[in-house]
Amino acid sequence: MQEFAITVIGHDRPGIIAGAAEALANLGLNLTDSTMTRLRGHFAMTLICVGPTTLDEIEAALRPLTETGLVVTVREVGAEPEPAPSGGSYLLTVHGADRLGIVAAVTRVIAGVEGNVTDLSTRLSGDLYVLVAEVDLPSTVDIPSLEARLAEVAAELGVGVRLRPAEVDVL
Repeated sequence: MQEFAITVIGHDRPGIIAGAAEALANLGLNLTDSTMTRLRGHFAMTLICVGPTTLDEIEAALRPLTETGLVVTVREVGAEPEPAPSGGSYLLTVHGADRLGIVAAVTRVIAGVEGNVTDLSTRLSGDLYVLVAEVDLPSTVDIPSLEARLAEVAAELGVGVRLRPAEVDVL
């Protein structure tokens, strides 16, 4: 069984997800992880699939999407390395007036303690900028010190920031 990463990007229209998912299912590929979103009229999708097929067969099956102006990439991926022990998942929120460098500054603080941003989304509504990120932090991180550093950066940027433990989803 091979594992593949697939991206589809382009102008949004109805049927993109259905077309891609159907083509992949017809090849016997199982979608194990995915994220799909619409950003100001543009569609972006990333999929991880597993199945008994080849990269060339996947590219051929997804060719109809490229003929409609979408950009499709396919690559084989290896097994994930064993993750480092985590100190837990946290939710980081930032809000305030929009300005250049918010994402860079805040994520640099997280990277500085070897934290890993596992999901991030931003929205601009008028002049209000909102960032929401899921962050995995090592068990060695001093959370009060991290919160203090985030507060310093937020003050420099003129935004508010909050870090709190993520609630565990119950499936």
